[in-house]
Amino acid sequence: MKTHRIALIPGDGIGRDVTDAAWRVLQTVAEHSGFALSGTEFPWSCAFYKETGRMMPEDGIETLRAFDAILLGAVGWPAEVPDSISLHGLLLPIRKTFVQYANIRPHRLLPGVQGPLKAEAFDILCIRENTEGEYSGAGGRVHQGTEDEVAVETAIFTRTAVERILRFGFEQARTRRGKLASVTKSNAQKHSMVFWDEITRKLAAEYTDVAVTSYHVDAISARMIMEPESLDVVVASNLFGDILTDIGAAIQGGLGFAASANINPHRSAPSMFEPVHGSAPDIAGKGIANPMATIWSGAMMLDHLGEKDPAARVMTALSAVTAKGIGTVPGKDSTDTITRAVIAALAAE
Repeated sequence: MKTHRIALIPGDGIGRDVTDAAWRVLQTVAEHSGFALSGTEFPWSCAFYKETGRMMPEDGIETLRAFDAILLGAVGWPAEVPDSISLHGLLLPIRKTFVQYANIRPHRLLPGVQGPLKAEAFDILCIRENTEGEYSGAGGRVHQGTEDEVAVETAIFTRTAVERILRFGFEQARTRRGKLASVTKSNAQKHSMVFWDEITRKLAAEYTDVAVTSYHVDAISARMIMEPESLDVVVASNLFGDILTDIGAAIQGGLGFAASANINPHRSAPSMFEPVHGSAPDIAGKGIANPMATIWSGAMMLDHLGEKDPAARVMTALSAVTAKGIGTVPGKDSTDTITRAVIAALAAE
C-alpha cells in the first residue's frame, strides 16, 4: 500500500480544531481508496515561540524536507506574539526555502452557500507569486525613534520568478477555460509592473491558445465583484494576489470556505496546504470553527500527491454537505457536526 508522509502543523487558535477535522476526513477517504496517510504532528506555533524564542526549531526546515506534503492549520496570535515574528518565523521561511512559488486559491460557491453577490456561476483560480515581490523583506529602518525616522520596503521582482509564475498561470489556463488575467499596475509602477507586463506579452506569444488580458489591480478588484463570471485564471504578484484572494474568499461565502495550496511545481521539496483564514483566538477550542476550508485544502493536497479520484470524492462530499445547508451559516453547526457530515457523505458515495 502506498503511504504518503504528511507533516501536520496545527499552529495557533482554531488551527488545531480545523486540522484535526480535516485529518479525520482525509484518513477516511484514504482507508477506502487503497492508500495510507502517515501524519507527524509538530507543535510549532506562537506558544512554541513563547517557550523557546523560535517559531520552529533551528533544524525545522530540514525536518520538514523529509515529508511528502505539509498540512498547516493557522499561524498567529497577535495578542501574544507580533505577526511580523510569527509570519517571518514559520510560514514565509517554509514557502521560500521550499520554493513554493505558486500560491493557488480556488474561488467558487459550493452548493447551498450564499455569497454576497447576485452572481453565482463563477469559478476563479487565483495564482499568487509566493516568494518575492512586495513581501521580499528587503529594506530597513534608520534613525529609529526620532522625528527623522525612515522606513524603506523594497519590492523585488526577478525575471526568473515573474516568468515562472506567469508560465504557471498560462499552463493552468490551458487546463481550464483558456483565459488568463494578468494583474498589474504599470500606469503607476513604471519599473516593476512594466517589467511584469513585458514578460506577460513575451509568454503570450508562446501560448497563442490562451486569451490573456492585463488588468490594473484596481480594475480587476471591481471586476471580481461586478463580473466574477468573466474571469477564469488570475495571476498576480505577492501583494496584489494577497488582496485579490481576500475578495475571492468574500464572494465565495467567506474565509470558512477559502482553501489554498503553496506549490513547488518542480516537486524538489514538499508543498504546503492551508486554509486562508486566520487563527481566530476568540473561538479557539469552542468547537464552532468551520473546517471546510481546511478540508478543501486537504483535497488539494491529495490531488497534488496524485490521488486525484480521492481528492474529487472529498470535494463531492463537501458539496453534498453544503447542499443540505450544513456548514453554510457561520456558527450554526459545530466543527464536529460538519466533519461527521462530510465523513458520512464519503461513505454514501
